[in-house]
Amino acid sequence: MTVLKTSMRNFFAHKGRMALSAVAVLLSVGFVCGTLVFTDTMNTTFDKLFQATASDVTVSADGSSDNGQTVSRTGKPPVMPASVLGRVRGTRGVESAEGTVFSTTATVVDAGKDKLSPSSGAPTIVGGWNRNDARTMDITSGTAPKGPNQVMVDADTAGKHHLRLGDEIGVITAVGTHHARLSGIAAFRVTNPGAALFYLDTRTAQQVIVGRTGVYTDVNVTAAKGVTDARLKKNVTAALGHTYKVRTAKEVADANRKSVGSFLNVMKYAMLGFAGIAFLVGIFLIINTFSMLVAQRTREIGLMRAIGSSRKQVNRSVLVEGLLLGVIGSVLGVGAGIGLAVGLMKLMGQMDMHLSTDDLTVAWTTPAIGLLLGVVVTVLAAYLPARRAGKVSPMAALRDAGAPTDARAGAVRAGIGLLLTAAGAWSLSTAATADRATTGSVWLGLGVVLTLIGFVVIGPLLAAGLVRVLGVAVLRVFGPVGRMAERNALRNPRRTGATGAALMIGLALVACLSVVGSSVVASATDQLDRTVGADFIVEEDQGQVIDAPAVEAVKRAPGLARVTEYKVLDASLTTPDGRTTSRKTVNAADPAYARDVRTKTVAGRLADAYAPDSMSVFEGFAKDHGVRLGSTVAVHFKGGRTAELTVRAITSDDAVIDKGAMYASIATAARYVPADRMPLDQSVLATAKDGQEKTAYRALKSALHEFPQYTVRDQTDYKQELKDQIGQLLNMIYGLLALAIIVAVLGVVNTLALSVVERTREIGLMRAIGLSRRQLRRMIRLESVVIAVFGALLGLGLGMGWGATAHELLALEGLTVLDIPWPTIIAVFVGSAFVGLFAALVPAFRAGRLNVLNAIATD
Repeated sequence: MTVLKTSMRNFFAHKGRMALSAVAVLLSVGFVCGTLVFTDTMNTTFDKLFQATASDVTVSADGSSDNGQTVSRTGKPPVMPASVLGRVRGTRGVESAEGTVFSTTATVVDAGKDKLSPSSGAPTIVGGWNRNDARTMDITSGTAPKGPNQVMVDADTAGKHHLRLGDEIGVITAVGTHHARLSGIAAFRVTNPGAALFYLDTRTAQQVIVGRTGVYTDVNVTAAKGVTDARLKKNVTAALGHTYKVRTAKEVADANRKSVGSFLNVMKYAMLGFAGIAFLVGIFLIINTFSMLVAQRTREIGLMRAIGSSRKQVNRSVLVEGLLLGVIGSVLGVGAGIGLAVGLMKLMGQMDMHLSTDDLTVAWTTPAIGLLLGVVVTVLAAYLPARRAGKVSPMAALRDAGAPTDARAGAVRAGIGLLLTAAGAWSLSTAATADRATTGSVWLGLGVVLTLIGFVVIGPLLAAGLVRVLGVAVLRVFGPVGRMAERNALRNPRRTGATGAALMIGLALVACLSVVGSSVVASATDQLDRTVGADFIVEEDQGQVIDAPAVEAVKRAPGLARVTEYKVLDASLTTPDGRTTSRKTVNAADPAYARDVRTKTVAGRLADAYAPDSMSVFEGFAKDHGVRLGSTVAVHFKGGRTAELTVRAITSDDAVIDKGAMYASIATAARYVPADRMPLDQSVLATAKDGQEKTAYRALKSALHEFPQYTVRDQTDYKQELKDQIGQLLNMIYGLLALAIIVAVLGVVNTLALSVVERTREIGLMRAIGLSRRQLRRMIRLESVVIAVFGALLGLGLGMGWGATAHELLALEGLTVLDIPWPTIIAVFVGSAFVGLFAALVPAFRAGRLNVLNAIATD
């Protein structure tokens, strides 16, 4: 009880000094809990949607995907004949069954040809209105679609795009463009996370999506009373055989959940990773706080030991303070996490992903994890200062002397740190010289961890050296004030090292990712310049196929020297060694593709692979299967016949564009695949006549005006788009890393604030002998700047080393250009100096306000 009272008294006596550490715990726990609440809420939202929209049993056409996405190389979804519906209705245990047709590859536009697709990446679904939809949606305005001239839309999409009854809508599919007017608006009874839904009557949907009636993509089956979904599935399967995909409502929901869950898990663990970084940085702040508080109470600890307190009691007293800090910070963090989750939901709403606070999910595990993490991390961080406090002898403490083993412990620490750093450097070197990216990535991860820990451990040693260099280069310019700032930073290298290390972690990751991102962009740009000979490429925005009318429009555009079609066909291959591969793809293109994409070969010429009954294979495939020039490979085209193709070229694995592709000509594929089974073009490449690049670019844009689902890009567009995508990803990562940097800044503020308290008498004496308030504040600001710059130098140097090593692994995948983004590195370095200035504002202001006489009298 005495230990608890002492701890409580000390904790609340220094509550102002504990506040910043509590904020660090709060931010870290809040980020963890916010991530868990946000992802749990998203899971709840999708689960409710999947459960509400699935029928008891669903029969899907052969070839349909598990998650309901109707992706097809022909642009049309897989279908089944209407006779299946009759067979299902006659099955025992079926109360009712209804056929439906839908597509997730259609594009919907308004009267101005602006796309009505979600910007969040959610699907646009066009289908026939049916009883299953009516069970899960309410028509809030107008009526359900009746006849070919009517279409209905979901309420969220109508609200976003300001659609009104009577507005004209265009539905673009592989069949063509269908125009209808808005007849109704329907709202989900559960939350729609962001999909755009458009409903036609079933007959019209068949014509628009498939091009003919009498077929369905799915049959929704309702079980009779007393019949379980499992029994109904068994009965339907017995009636239909295994030609079609039959699934219960739970199986459909699980498949959808698995599809969405993979994305949510990536986002969840990425965010938790950044929260972990913030926790790591917070550890330094807490260690520094307790170290300085223990140092300031050295004499008090000596008196406690002198009157009978044991080493364990002193140790326990500091740990109890850490426990109090952890509990308070964690409890506040759990509340902040729920608020953060709500904020993230509002932010996602701005990005077209709708989440309702009605579905807010706070599992009991979330606060439990937050409290456990916050308390454990805080107590562990307080352990080292507590242990150090317990080791101080009573007489040494009464003399204000440190532990006698400090020097020896520092030497041991430096030795361990150098050993770890050397091991990390060796791991990075091994990663850089690895032959395989998968092997190298393991060594890279180990090297990152070891060098990071090594730099943290040898922080005091590095601080002693680097701060002196910075003092000569920067601080000496400010005369005596600069020299005093240098001396203050060097007074306790362990403290300076720990404070700088907190900032180092975040900046090291920033530097590493900047190097990797910049190198990826530079390498891809270099590959584009060296490999792509075509001037333009036409693609569908969502990676779907291009229909024949659009291809014809491209061919009619003036100013073009040639147009090259490019298709992807599903196939399996039987090689000369008698082995049949699992499902592969063969890329079929016009012969001009060999000039449009200059793919390096290790044997033969790629142009020869476009000769009749010829093909190319890639280097790795050739080695694995003993394929050589002149070998014959049996290609079993899906939906067609088997072709015996002669290998005329072997392409290099050292490629980025079309890496691992096998080529043949479209004419060869057409001999073995019926016209109605031949896939549509995956992309179309075009080359302008000499000197007519700008004219041809405008002509292509104009020719595809009637096809808004397709985009024309030249090489400049591609480079800029790649740069923008990498930039957006890095900006998002930098935003998440900002949490760790904020915690590190709090550490600098806390260190300086406690340092001012620690040096109160010294400050009073300096003021008494003539140091002005302005000089005092400048001294503290310079000390803060040198600590921040020290951390920046460590972080940027370490991060660029990690990034350069990661680039060596990227080079194994064909991304060979190393690009150091010096503007970003310099901006971060300069920004670190400003961070130091900002962190010193409050401590410098408080130091300047100290009363000289009271300061001198401080014991």
